[in-house]
Amino acid sequence: MEPTPEQSPHHAYPDHWEADVVLRDGGTARIRPITTDDAERLVSFYEQVSDESKYYRFFAPYPRLSDRDVHRFTHHDYVDRVGLAVTIGGEFIGTVRYDRINDQGRPASAPADEAEVAFLVQDAHQGRGVASALLEHIAAVARERGIRRFAAEVLPANNKMIKVFRDGGYTQRRSFEDGSVHLTLDLEPTEKSLAVQRGREQRAEARSVQRLLAPGSVAVIGTGRTPGGVGRTVLRNLLASGYTGRTYAVNRAFDEGLATLDGVPAHRSLGEIDEQVDLAVIAVPAHRVPEAVADCGEHGVQGLVVLSAGYAERGAEGRELQRELVRQARSYGMRIIGPNAFGIINTAESVRLNASLAPESPARGRIGLFTQSGAIGIALLSGLHRRGAGLSSFISAGNRADVSGNDFLQYSFEDPDTDVALLYLESLGNPRKFNRLARRTAAVKPVVVVKGARHSGSTPPGHAVPVSRIPDATVSALMRQAGVIRVDTVTEMVDAGLLLAGQPLPAGPRVAILGNSESLGLLTYDACLAEGLRPRPPIDLTTAASPQDFRDALAEALADGTCDAVIVTAIPWVGENGEAETGDGQVLAAALHKAVAGGSAKPVAVVHVEIGGLAEALAAASSTAAPRPRTVTPAADRPRAATTLSTGPARGTAPATPAAPEAGPAPEAPTTPPMRPGPGSPADPEASPAPEAATGPGRIPAYPAAERAVRALAEAVKYAQWRRQAAVPGKIPEFLDDTIDEPGAAALIEAQLATAPDPRGRPLTHDEARELLGRYGIAVRPTLPAPDPEAAVAAATRLGYPVALKTTAPHLRHRADLGGVRLDIADEEALRRAYGELTDLLGKPAELLPVVQAMAPRGVDTVVRASIDAAAGAVLSFGLAGAPSELLGDTAHRLVPATDRDAAELIRSIRAAPVLFGWRGSAPVDTAALEELLLRLSRLVDDHPEVVSVALEPVVVAPHGLTVLGASVRLAPPPARSDLGPRRLPNY
Repeated sequence: MEPTPEQSPHHAYPDHWEADVVLRDGGTARIRPITTDDAERLVSFYEQVSDESKYYRFFAPYPRLSDRDVHRFTHHDYVDRVGLAVTIGGEFIGTVRYDRINDQGRPASAPADEAEVAFLVQDAHQGRGVASALLEHIAAVARERGIRRFAAEVLPANNKMIKVFRDGGYTQRRSFEDGSVHLTLDLEPTEKSLAVQRGREQRAEARSVQRLLAPGSVAVIGTGRTPGGVGRTVLRNLLASGYTGRTYAVNRAFDEGLATLDGVPAHRSLGEIDEQVDLAVIAVPAHRVPEAVADCGEHGVQGLVVLSAGYAERGAEGRELQRELVRQARSYGMRIIGPNAFGIINTAESVRLNASLAPESPARGRIGLFTQSGAIGIALLSGLHRRGAGLSSFISAGNRADVSGNDFLQYSFEDPDTDVALLYLESLGNPRKFNRLARRTAAVKPVVVVKGARHSGSTPPGHAVPVSRIPDATVSALMRQAGVIRVDTVTEMVDAGLLLAGQPLPAGPRVAILGNSESLGLLTYDACLAEGLRPRPPIDLTTAASPQDFRDALAEALADGTCDAVIVTAIPWVGENGEAETGDGQVLAAALHKAVAGGSAKPVAVVHVEIGGLAEALAAASSTAAPRPRTVTPAADRPRAATTLSTGPARGTAPATPAAPEAGPAPEAPTTPPMRPGPGSPADPEASPAPEAATGPGRIPAYPAAERAVRALAEAVKYAQWRRQAAVPGKIPEFLDDTIDEPGAAALIEAQLATAPDPRGRPLTHDEARELLGRYGIAVRPTLPAPDPEAAVAAATRLGYPVALKTTAPHLRHRADLGGVRLDIADEEALRRAYGELTDLLGKPAELLPVVQAMAPRGVDTVVRASIDAAAGAVLSFGLAGAPSELLGDTAHRLVPATDRDAAELIRSIRAAPVLFGWRGSAPVDTAALEELLLRLSRLVDDHPEVVSVALEPVVVAPHGLTVLGASVRLAPPPARSDLGPRRLPNY
């Protein structure tokens, strides 16, 4: 809405305060500032509020608002007096107002930093979380306007309002004065208030998806009068799936006398339907969609699936149509899947919903699937069906104008029918939020992601998302940090999903291989080594092995305490006449099922070559027992069997005493981790506990190639290790607090930015960067300019020999390979000679900008960087210095703030990490000092978002200590943080 001429020109209408929010029951509403145009809406709203609620608001009977009241409550300066309203369908359902006051409680202006706040919510909408959402938004508005505290007077009987304040998570003080409860809230966000906010967000967004996937009734708008067409196809699929709710066909072109179509009631509009319609599937041309949405909104529909195309995928005009579609739907409190969607599926026995264009509803299973592409959705549904896998839910979001992968993660976290979440994503609308949600969900159940459009350099058609400058390799590293299993293809996603949904997680990387083909076993062995697993020598059962032999060998391997997973390889048996017997797949499957029937805690995968019926038989559940909890039990904690696969040590076997799996010199993992956060666990402080994840009973995944099975198993091993580590979160060492001058750094940053004429900020000089980094305990070795040989000699005398002479020109910086660096200069004569060689080779001193620096102890040259990406947030990076690492992209990344575990993993996750740990007999370097440096830099950019870029290069890490030889820092106004403000739906 726009301000009227009556409103102060000095305080223009703050349209950035407008927001769409999801309420507790999953419906949406809009929060916006109240304007002078809202007088009639306010009066109408007040008339619908009960006398009791009015009494609680005004502490006296107050049947109606006077003209003076209406004027006061609709005229605001948006600084000292602010009012916000929650609207649905353009009408008020709740309001909040603050008035700035002084110490005596009287109206005031800045610098007074306290305000009196009061709420009023329509009785019909109480209990939906309206007041809680208003509190978040009015608190953010107040902080923006310099208000630090809210004061509120509440009647003791107004328990609902007292609870809103109490549960907000803000620091508060309470007293009883003159018959009312006096509350004072400090508005500075706290860890608790942020956790409360995110917990409410999680429950609301999960509920909004649940309403879409489990409606009590569905209307297909645009159902064709003749067979064929999108609408008629969806109606047919709904009926074929056995949907348990009520179904309606709607088309304004139906004949007036048409009562039913395909056995369901037929109507010309939703207004003709006497009962509540929960979900509408819209399959009409784009120009008719607004009419259909309005019809849905006016008749209380809760959610929409828009199959219609012709929106953002068609260009700028279509993008505006798409935005208007979202605005229209949200104004009625509805969420949208689509437009240009393929549909949704829910296989729960109580729902059995197939509101999609998929001709066959998938079997019921424990995999949740989200895709942004209809074509990829078709391929995934087909692939899972061929492999005998079932789904719990499926969403094809199309242009993803509203419901996104983040919403799906919120739903999957709570859904008891989903063990594994598979997502095909082409864009990330809110990368910070995705990482946060993925980390929380992955602590409970696996999240497998394929990211399309990685290298196109442009956003897929129909997707409007924030621009991110970070490369795809960094995105992948950050997903791994959050526990996401990122794979490259949809085939790999299906392969990993099948293993994770049907098998327990492995306790380590030790793999037993057995089968009736020596060659196939060796291929599997090689694939395991290539994926970083630790395979046992393959057990060859010979081609004469019977299904009973397979059963016995598998049972023995599962009982063996020296392996963590088993891969079974099988080729067809050869009969007496020399022909392959391919029809015994069901017999072999039955034998393998019996071997695992004892409830083994080890995953099993099968690699087979043309054995008819084996994959289908293995996919079938071997029992009707309830799903068993997914846990990871380290091999050392499981009872060992008396017999093993081999009679003695062999090449490649694991040690006789099994140990917890290792992945390089990483921090120790806990030995008995809980596999999901418990109530109040630091791994998940922000949401209600989710149900225990469970595995499908006895479904053994089968693969047509050894490489595919091993790759899926390797992903499961890495994910299980992440789960063990995530169960005990890392920490930030307390000693950092004693050696960091945060206020001093803030003052330096403020002073430097005040002198920057460019709003984009400015780079710091070498001395300025040294001073700022020094406030966080990061010492940068000083350099002295050497514009001529005499200055160079004077600098060396001051610093002390031996010294280094190097150029600082941008085109030569950090390029020792070009001859711009001279090291270990021992005396004046050598320095003058080096100076002459440098200028003769590369150019004049004014071009080279040479400097002199004291030599550092010998060690390994590394690079440490931190930068802030507007979309993803602050990223900490580490790698070895030099062209080879840059060419190979051998750099590791972690999100800030980094913990001690993140720092340890960061330096160990690059491929060249062995150089730091004594490679080829060299002395190991001081990795503890390197980890401390990473933590200090992480703390700096986390405390001061104005520090948008830092590069420490090189950092020479010696056997004892390290030396930072070069540093560059850039300051700029911090980018907006959408993840720290009040919850709101994105507007693309």
